[in-house]
Amino acid sequence: MGLHESQGHTGIQAGRVMTSPMTRRSMRRVLSIDRKNCQAEKSLTENLTSALRVADTELGQILREVDEISTLLKSDHPDTQTMKIAAAHPAVWCAVKQALLDRELRYLALTDELTCLYNRRGFFAAATQQLKLAQRNKQNLLLMFCDVDNLKKINDTYGHQEGDLALIRTADALEQSFRGSDILSRLGGDEFVVLALEASNQTEEVIARRLEKNLKKVSATESRYALSLCVGVARFDPKRAITLGELMAQADKAMYEKKRGAQKLSENNL
Repeated sequence: MGLHESQGHTGIQAGRVMTSPMTRRSMRRVLSIDRKNCQAEKSLTENLTSALRVADTELGQILREVDEISTLLKSDHPDTQTMKIAAAHPAVWCAVKQALLDRELRYLALTDELTCLYNRRGFFAAATQQLKLAQRNKQNLLLMFCDVDNLKKINDTYGHQEGDLALIRTADALEQSFRGSDILSRLGGDEFVVLALEASNQTEEVIARRLEKNLKKVSATESRYALSLCVGVARFDPKRAITLGELMAQADKAMYEKKRGAQKLSENNL
């Protein structure tokens, strides 16, 4: 993909690291992606929601009771009996508050705190459902394993706060390069992974150019080091379906082969 040697200059103000975590989460509500125009993507959301309700029958019961009460209270002229029904359910309102807190905890459990992308657990949950949908709908997918180049050197030279900013910029570039329905994750350290629907306007080559452009864009004013990625790609073919683990292993292998090739090229140029 030619991304390993892409040159960029980082340039996001240090003050950005102080942005409220809640603000950053609201910018990247990975569990509330806009899927209005894609039935497969809508199905993914429905599947995840159904899985959540099946796993938490208490939450499902609470939500059903709240829906019933809300319907009664929204009627044009709720009668005395309706108000009595609502008043007789104070425990429901307390339970709703607790359920919402529990939901936020679940969200945090699936989200990387620094970048607000999916973490490893969230990625595996969402990507597993996406593979099932792709196989059912006979859709090709691309899995891209991305490694931030020289992150350790950035940390050692400029400090871990600058290293964190490099990771945040990388997440920004990835979000600008992919659609809202694609699944983006920081697995940990300097490793990111993306599962994207392959389409005529979203081929491996198109994505590579877009990502390279956005890496330069998010790091336009930083001249101390270049922000670049080494990317390995694996393709999911619904006619020859493989597991998510196998797909990730293929992409990981492709990434390290590209990294070794770049290192040999660098050594030969010395």
